[in-house]
Amino acid sequence: MISILKRALAVSLTLVLAAAASPLVARQAKSKPGACTADNRPVLPKNVQQLTVFGERASWSPDGKKIGFMDKSYGDAFEIDLKTKEISLLTHFPNPGYLRVQYLPNGDYILLGARSYVDADVTRDTRQEIWVLKKGAATAQPLPLNQLIWEGIAISRLRNRIAWAQNYENNPDDLIEGETAIYVADIVYNKNGTVGVANKRQVLRDISPHCLLEPQDFHNDDNELTYTCYTPVRALQGNLANVRSIDLRTGKVTIYRDVQGQYNEVEGIFPNGKYTCVESGKDQIVSHGDDTIDIWKLRLEPHSSDFTRLTNFGDCVGNKAADPVISPDSRTMAFQAGRSGDLAGVGYGIFLLDLEKS
Repeated sequence: MISILKRALAVSLTLVLAAAASPLVARQAKSKPGACTADNRPVLPKNVQQLTVFGERASWSPDGKKIGFMDKSYGDAFEIDLKTKEISLLTHFPNPGYLRVQYLPNGDYILLGARSYVDADVTRDTRQEIWVLKKGAATAQPLPLNQLIWEGIAISRLRNRIAWAQNYENNPDDLIEGETAIYVADIVYNKNGTVGVANKRQVLRDISPHCLLEPQDFHNDDNELTYTCYTPVRALQGNLANVRSIDLRTGKVTIYRDVQGQYNEVEGIFPNGKYTCVESGKDQIVSHGDDTIDIWKLRLEPHSSDFTRLTNFGDCVGNKAADPVISPDSRTMAFQAGRSGDLAGVGYGIFLLDLEKS
């Protein structure tokens, strides 16, 4: 889509953003957690508000005043001002589509996307790269880090440090079939206007079906890294998952939650590093991997039993809440509405949950 049309779309979205209801949720004057409408839509409790009527994979700006998000998988990146509710288009240039947008602590953006699109599976598994988009420049183009990535990226809140995974499909020279590895590096800005990585090192490596690795968040002054260990289950035609962390100084791995037959994928960490969000299949009416999940809060201690449910979308069969991230002041959780059966990451609007009223 040409840039002029994209700018026009961004303006239109600003005008229609506010109060239109998502087809997946409803608001009622009185509701209890897990309440559903007659047509099986989740009813929003009082501590949850709908921010956008479209979008997925929310990310908080470092100052907590904006949220970046994707309009769709392999789509464009947008940003919403939480005070004015104005939506701005970030990827104002021709592109083959991105999967994620996140923030570096200096305010620049990280984009995950391919140089060209083949199909959903090939592009996602073999062609995704990490890009830096500088903030505030209307004519800015994304700068490649020249690093391929499998799934998501962890970004430090303290410095321009990242962690990411690669798989055999995008790194066959270093990995064998079924292997994934996690790398950590610092992003550097070169004098010639390019970007690159420094101090790159492999911190963890494993092989399926024992573990497929995906990093999530740095914590403990960037000395530790939470990650998900996915374990493929043929009967599910998908994965189960458990929550882990690695000490980047010693290589010691800590398991925070691993329940047989249950899906537990680590998501956004709380800024104090003591708790994290988890997409979990616990207490779901039907347990089927990441198709039937809600958002929970987990205390980060070995084999933790301190596990509190935050959303109840899954009580309405066919619905789920996913991809939670915590605001810098720890008061608000942004997340998305989803549908069972969709590809991971597909969302139908961004929502805000008031953690002080949970």
